[in-house]
Amino acid sequence: MVKRQNSRYANGNGNGNAYHRQELPPRGPVESLIYWRDIKKSGVVFGAGLTILIAMSLFSLISVFSYVSLLALFGTVSFRIYKNVLQAVQKTSEGHPFKEYLDTDLALSQEKVQQLSTVAVAHVNALLTELRRLFLVEDLVDSIKFGVVLYCLTYVGAIFNGMTCVIIAFVALFTLPKVYENNKQSIDAYLELVRSKILEVSDKIKAAVPIGKKAESEKDK
Repeated sequence: MVKRQNSRYANGNGNGNAYHRQELPPRGPVESLIYWRDIKKSGVVFGAGLTILIAMSLFSLISVFSYVSLLALFGTVSFRIYKNVLQAVQKTSEGHPFKEYLDTDLALSQEKVQQLSTVAVAHVNALLTELRRLFLVEDLVDSIKFGVVLYCLTYVGAIFNGMTCVIIAFVALFTLPKVYENNKQSIDAYLELVRSKILEVSDKIKAAVPIGKKAESEKDK
């Protein structure tokens, strides 16, 4: 993997050890997984998730859930029996092998639920507002671009089913952020070029279509 340049290091005393390891920006648990901060954890999550998604595309959801649950239960029961036998042979009392996880508090606090609900409602309201704006043609150019996207999605739907799109999105979630992080400057340059071209075409369309001018003048008022 290509290492990203960063001005912060493990220590700043200027000696040779300061360059030995680059300090990465802090990330949350989800960001750490998709940016592969811990390769083992990200690999396990990516492999397990991809395996489950592929199984769901081949078998029913109930079958996948049942087999995965049976496999997990078989693993935990086998490990519990193994630890009990090992403790009996060695005459030790280490306690329950999963005590750390059993003592973990999984309950959601009222504040957390309220925070998640607030964020979810805000996103739903924003989505509904945007869809209303596009379908009721508040801005002609934006509605036309939305129609082009929908038309392209009809071809995507003809080639891939929903589960295949989910698998592609899952793989992209674990690959594109890291690729972008490692090649940020060159990707940003290409994206800026594309964005400028799109804005140029949009401005030409708005200048040629009287409805677009009318909508802009109403907004200015």
